[in-house]
Amino acid sequence: MSSRHLKFLPFALGLCACGPDTSATSGRFGLDVVMSRAVADEVHALQVSVVKDGSRRNCTELQRTCLNTQVKREDLVVLEDPRGNEGRALRFTVDLAAMQNGGSQALAVDVPVGRDYALVIEALAVGSPSRFLGSSCNYLKVVNSGDNAPVVAAPLVLTEQSCDPSIAP
Repeated sequence: MSSRHLKFLPFALGLCACGPDTSATSGRFGLDVVMSRAVADEVHALQVSVVKDGSRRNCTELQRTCLNTQVKREDLVVLEDPRGNEGRALRFTVDLAAMQNGGSQALAVDVPVGRDYALVIEALAVGSPSRFLGSSCNYLKVVNSGDNAPVVAAPLVLTEQSCDPSIAP
């Protein structure tokens, strides 16, 4: 099935607060990713980024092409995964076996405490350089240290582009 036919397949992403307050400067979000088998067949990795001044941004526009072509590097906050990897974008390899069987994949990201963010999750295809398949965008009004209220991500909009979505740490 081509990406053209998959343009608006649902992409569910549940964000829920979890774990103890490990830092006064970040809030941990657990991400449970579930997607359609058709989408999972094409997706190799998910790239998670958080953009400052989210309310000034139009999520529909941010989803049209690679995030790195639309925002300045300094507009992206530094995130951290449970292994201590930091970057302005974190990549997670998709567990194809789980996704193709209708399962989900658990991820976790530490986001700096703050207000007015946009959370962008980009779906990436296999290849070198990586290929942008589409993205999901949600507004995060507040990120508190410790527990944060659950967030359900917007559907992944597949708008395959020839841009390289790579974002330098």
